[in-house]
Amino acid sequence: MSEQDGSAAVRGEVTAARRIVVKVGSSSLTTAAGGLDADRVDALVDVLAKFADGPGGPGDADGKEIVLVSSGAIAAGLAPLGLERRPRDLARQQAAASVGQGLLVARYTASFARYGRRVGQVLLTTDDTSRRAHYRNATRTLDQLLAMGAVPIVNENDTVATDEIRFGDNDRLAALVAHLVRADLLVLLSDVDGLYDGDPRTPGTSRIAEVTGPKDLDGISIGSAGRSGVGTGGMVTKVEAARIAAAAGVPVVLTSASRAGDALLGRPTGTFFHRTGRRSADRLLWLAHASAPRGALTLDDGAVRAVVERRTSLLPAGIAAVEGEFTAGDPVELRDTEGRAVARGLVNFDAKEIPRLIGRSTRELARELGPAYEREVVHRDDLVVLHR
Repeated sequence: MSEQDGSAAVRGEVTAARRIVVKVGSSSLTTAAGGLDADRVDALVDVLAKFADGPGGPGDADGKEIVLVSSGAIAAGLAPLGLERRPRDLARQQAAASVGQGLLVARYTASFARYGRRVGQVLLTTDDTSRRAHYRNATRTLDQLLAMGAVPIVNENDTVATDEIRFGDNDRLAALVAHLVRADLLVLLSDVDGLYDGDPRTPGTSRIAEVTGPKDLDGISIGSAGRSGVGTGGMVTKVEAARIAAAAGVPVVLTSASRAGDALLGRPTGTFFHRTGRRSADRLLWLAHASAPRGALTLDDGAVRAVVERRTSLLPAGIAAVEGEFTAGDPVELRDTEGRAVARGLVNFDAKEIPRLIGRSTRELARELGPAYEREVVHRDDLVVLHR
């Protein structure tokens, strides 16, 4: 739908939201030179603190629970380290993040303190969220921070994350955090006031007020680069994040940081993405969108049908080949005989163990190797189908 005044249903769904995840990008927090802009941070906090406090102050029943997913660590560390632009190599990105993350959280701590609010830093990698125990720990930490009236400040742990365990952009991280904390709403803040049906700088383009499903975006060209050059995302990553959240039952507002207040008030600003699906098992969403496979198992045709159509566990008898180096608990890709990824799951065996399991029944393996081998290679509770 093209730009319009919006609807009461959209405003009502936004204003009724109690727990909200807000994501802000680097370009909305930093100067062109690469340092934190204190005025921009304070302006954002002014808005968020107002909604978190409610009419009666901190803890008021009318207040919102706010989780802030904030980019800006690497950008904040550029100027202090004498870097003129965001480095391309991972080592210098990690160094910049190490310096910048402290500056970023210190700035948020001071800014929220003006309203008597504490903040808590939560740094995540995909490894923290695809493994069952780590996932539960992240959930408990975020829930406890909110219960104690603190504002969680979430960011990717750029200082230690490797290419294999990175989310890649905080837009996707925000969508997954929204599902992790069972949020009622996700607000994506950018330097653009919504999604347009073309380049917003081109005359004649219009803002898309609502997206009810993927078909609403057919034929629309979505730009890939941001304006500032200090972030990693762009409109592509924001739309993809909105799709992930909406499919998981979380509505999304995409707008500019300068219009955050209007967005949280339910006014018809930005682009509203209606929910398109229901909430699924939490870890499966992370497994599908945040995990990086450490290896692959090729399945025979019968196993593909069992896993994809009947949603059963993967047994050793259905495996035709294995590749990669992984250990028990790692995410692996499940492929058909033509090499197409059909599912992803957490494997119960090390890669070096699997060759002797291939094509054999669990009963046979238990007799020969012991009862520990009478189990699934990937349990259905740790498996998500990618394509049907």
